Amino acid sequence: MLQIKHLTIRHKKDYRILLENLNLSINPGDKCALIGEEGNGKSTLLKLIYAPGMAEDYVEYEGEILQSGERFGYLPQELPKDQRKSTIYEYLTAAEHFYDKSPRDLAQLCTKIGFPLERLYSEEPLGVLSGGEKIKIQLIRLLIEESTMLLLDEPSNDLDIETLLWLEGFIQCSEIPVLYVSHDETLLERTANRIIHIEQLRRKTTPRCTVVYTDYQSYIANRGMQFEKQEQEARNERRTYDKQMEKFRRIQQKVEHQQNAISRQNPHGGALLKKTMHRVKAYETRFEKEFENMTEMPEYEEAMFTKFGNQTLIPNGKVVLDFTLDTLSVPAGENAQESMILSRDIHLFIQGPEHICITGKNGCGKTTLMRILAEELLRRTDIKTAYMPQNYEELLDLEQTPVEFLSDGSKESVSMMRTYLGSMKFTADEMMHPMRELSGGQKAKVMLLYLDTSGCDVLLLDEPSRNFSPLSNPVIRRMLAEYQGAIISVSHDRKYIAEVCDKTYELTANGLIKTDLTNR
Repeated sequence: MLQIKHLTIRHKKDYRILLENLNLSINPGDKCALIGEEGNGKSTLLKLIYAPGMAEDYVEYEGEILQSGERFGYLPQELPKDQRKSTIYEYLTAAEHFYDKSPRDLAQLCTKIGFPLERLYSEEPLGVLSGGEKIKIQLIRLLIEESTMLLLDEPSNDLDIETLLWLEGFIQCSEIPVLYVSHDETLLERTANRIIHIEQLRRKTTPRCTVVYTDYQSYIANRGMQFEKQEQEARNERRTYDKQMEKFRRIQQKVEHQQNAISRQNPHGGALLKKTMHRVKAYETRFEKEFENMTEMPEYEEAMFTKFGNQTLIPNGKVVLDFTLDTLSVPAGENAQESMILSRDIHLFIQGPEHICITGKNGCGKTTLMRILAEELLRRTDIKTAYMPQNYEELLDLEQTPVEFLSDGSKESVSMMRTYLGSMKFTADEMMHPMRELSGGQKAKVMLLYLDTSGCDVLLLDEPSRNFSPLSNPVIRRMLAEYQGAIISVSHDRKYIAEVCDKTYELTANGLIKTDLTNR
């Protein structure tokens, strides 16, 4: 069992409180979904539970984190850099119970997760694996280690749909407690039985944490209804209050007018008016006291707001892409001279403002194909393309601040980018943090603004929803669905595919095959 008592977490740089006085117990059978907007401290909480030293560079905390003999299995949001040079075999043999597992045990694990058994013993560095393959290898190691509690930071990132379905079943049937962060609303809807919601209110000056035993859909629905009811009650009370106060003001004005007009020869009438004024003011004071505890307007952290503006609709007859590739291949190893062919006879034709999505098994070459498509489209002069890679560091300089990356340095540009970042719920301090200090979701927001301010006709998006919170993702989907240019994307997010994309293709060994994922 894990117990957290009176935990308060404070950011060292700007002294912002991320979490205040959290009390929490996690027991066997709990599937606890940790949700909240980007930068609110979800990953930080997982790190403090697993190994406090992982977060001590940028936060300080008070309170107790108690665990009675738990063996935590921790999946980080990104594979640590010092492990990327390790081979698959070296990484797995570092697991405490690796040599206790029989070949049959390992084969069963690989079959469940969809990873070839023979590759467990390969000399492939982890750094050359696809994003989904890295997640799979880390999940295999967690299962080998026989953890008694799992801490998973975005476990669904980059996983193919088959592995996502396995992950859903695994969490649903897990007897050991699971505390996890995920952007995947479908995963949350199908697995969570407890919600831990971290919020930052009043421009990120006031933290709030809500802990409830319920499923995700019920939590979101009940939260919305409660806020709506509270807001309606607050508005009704304020209308009643304002109406009554206006009545008191009119009476007071009438009495004051009569007092000013009354003749000095009528002292009796003046005394009566004075008593009337005292009585009205007493009623007013008593009324104000009754309304001292009026229902407060509900406070909640709104999702970010943005939209792609000033875009020109691509004509339906405009050929955006007519692409053919005989073979899609990658190096067979980190320094290998030979290539491994992943797919053949790839053809992709896009006309007008189509929104298409490419799916496929992890390691099939989707990101490699997106990089090739980016090279093809970015050099075109008849259309303007912007590219959001799966690894943001391909475009971001982590030593720059968001303002420096997005602006051209002029006063007007800096002011405009500050406004845009504010609409994305960045504080003034966060705008000036180097991007290496930002969360994955905050970097994703910077990338989204980069796409928005590029004024592009075509978007190339590799896993666009992977780091946004489940509360922000509906906003992202609506914004992209309304985008009037063409979108070419890679995603396994089932809600994104259903709400944004007109066509879906699966990348296979024999090229791109049109497919339907609506029932997955």
